[in-house]
Amino acid sequence: MDVLCTFGGSSDNRVSAASNPPMRFHALLFLASALFAQTADPNGRWEGAVQIPGMEQRLIIDLARAADGKWNGSAILPGLGVKGASLADVSIKGADVSFSVKGALGNPKVTGHLVANDSLTGEFTQSGNTAPFSLQKTGPPQVELPRPATPVTKPLEGEWRGNLDLAGNPLRAKLTLTPGTAGTTAQFIVGNKKDTNLPVSFVTQEGVWLTVEVREFGISYEGRFHPDKNEIEGVFVQSGLEFPLVFHRPSPQ
Repeated sequence: MDVLCTFGGSSDNRVSAASNPPMRFHALLFLASALFAQTADPNGRWEGAVQIPGMEQRLIIDLARAADGKWNGSAILPGLGVKGASLADVSIKGADVSFSVKGALGNPKVTGHLVANDSLTGEFTQSGNTAPFSLQKTGPPQVELPRPATPVTKPLEGEWRGNLDLAGNPLRAKLTLTPGTAGTTAQFIVGNKKDTNLPVSFVTQEGVWLTVEVREFGISYEGRFHPDKNEIEGVFVQSGLEFPLVFHRPSPQ
């Protein structure tokens, strides 16, 4: 059915909207663009949860556009012991958003879509398993930039050994700190009958405090160096659970 519009009250100026479809198309396109510009802003802090069968995994994402126009961000997954993990492969095309959580267990991939009420919904994929998620914008972004690694002092360099009781499972632990041109590197091995070489991603020392992070497995170790005892007294943290771990120098052979 034609819609008639009159201008100046003259029937000679009546125009049929149906007779000019390009005008209608452009008007709709302009309206859709205006609505998108008002509602689809990925910049901010997004909080919500991943609906994993039998449980709910809290998820916090911070997204911010840098001065050069590129996007950066970080993620918090409290249930996996992940805090401030950097986002990688960030892609924002219109209302479609995707990225991966760098260094978290299974390298989770997030694929979502922005909708009108400042919410972001989509799929969270980890280790081949996919679950839906829903996030709501709660405020401005609070992106945690990667901390720079620092070299450790000479007394901390070298090999340390300890015993770890991981929820009733006794394990041996060996930590070796080696100086390098880009800071200190670490080898962190835990095991019993079979050893696991944990892929250390970060090492730093602040005063007497040593921090070692294994972001891929959601593991961290924070210990206090006691030079008088020649030991590092600390906790091994995995998925938010803490286990005491004290390192000593190995006995001379």
